[in-house]
Amino acid sequence: MTDAPLAVVVKGWPRLSETFIAQELVALEEAGLRFDIWSLRHPTDQKTHPLHDRLKARVRYLPEYLRDAPERVAAAQKAAQTMPGYDAALDIFERDLARDDTPNRRRRFGQACVMAHELPSGTQGIYAHFLHTPSSVARYAAILRGLEWSFSAHAKDIWTSPEWELREKLDPARHGAAFGATCTGFGARHLQDLAEDPGRIDLVYHGLDLGRFPAPPARALRRVNDSFRMMSVGRMVEKKGFDNLIDALALLPAALDWHWTHIGGGDLSQAMKARAQALGISGRITWRGACDQPEVIDAMRAADLFVLPSRIAQDGDRDGLPNVLMEAASQKLPILSTPVSAIPEFIISGQSGVLSDDAPEALAAAVQRFATDPTLGPKLAEAAFSRLKADFTMAPGIAQLRARLTAMLSRAG
Repeated sequence: MTDAPLAVVVKGWPRLSETFIAQELVALEEAGLRFDIWSLRHPTDQKTHPLHDRLKARVRYLPEYLRDAPERVAAAQKAAQTMPGYDAALDIFERDLARDDTPNRRRRFGQACVMAHELPSGTQGIYAHFLHTPSSVARYAAILRGLEWSFSAHAKDIWTSPEWELREKLDPARHGAAFGATCTGFGARHLQDLAEDPGRIDLVYHGLDLGRFPAPPARALRRVNDSFRMMSVGRMVEKKGFDNLIDALALLPAALDWHWTHIGGGDLSQAMKARAQALGISGRITWRGACDQPEVIDAMRAADLFVLPSRIAQDGDRDGLPNVLMEAASQKLPILSTPVSAIPEFIISGQSGVLSDDAPEALAAAVQRFATDPTLGPKLAEAAFSRLKADFTMAPGIAQLRARLTAMLSRAG
């Protein structure tokens, strides 16, 4: 078999929290694109999604820490010094290092040397998921090997990267990307404003492959006095706002029979459990931890409301357009979220869901609206499902991305 023409750089493979990447790569592969995956980290999740099993691409792991593979790194750095792009790559790395002298930055260049040394001779281009660390490795490796590179940007990588780095990764005069895709109009406008050529930035919604999901369940209209079952999916990190939601749940009337299920891991998991315990509501909460996608969908089919209380973190990190909102819509599960970033691009408040202020009092009031008006959720969920089918399916974005990648590879060929 001939070498795969495309190298795809990811932070880690496989990762439960990045279903959108797995969905895209499986779709690109099924559309005829051949590639290898180059992962900066080994997997840490105990489970995988069925999507991961469908991917046929070869997965290669770069040394996560250079000290763990000294012979491999030394051989790569020696080989890199003989590559035609070494002087240019070293110059850009040293300029980057002068502004960001961190172990992470040094590790990126070392990983890039390993990647450039080990790339098959038939590689014609590099594509990175996320505009921060993976794109740095892709950029340095591409310069070393004399290849074009490209990226898909999402949320944290856009909003927490320094402006100088974003501008340079978008600038062709500084070995910037041949093109970039991002999954929200909000993010696309920001990157286009930073780019010398805004036409190099595409808006490509992830969308959903509805063929992977069951048809929505036939939901019986709940009665006002029935238990009200809420659920959320998301990592326990600041930008997800689960501390505000827990505080909101504690404000609900004692007479309201409610239960909340959380799915996901994250650094703040223990702190959130302690918060719920201190507020006296832990008995009404189920902490599921990390789940695969079939488990998530089963939970969605059994719930009455999906809640995602996203907010902007202190370091500027924020959600883009979380795929879990579209997954909830695919099961006609009513949605309560916040108007952060690109969430309003999918959820129109009062039409296809409710977007609330992220303050606990506002979230509690919104939850009560759904709980006390059993007709509200189904009406909004029906509209969200229709919007999903009309404007947020996967196929158009995959066709656009495949065309961009194929054009990049054809220039090398």
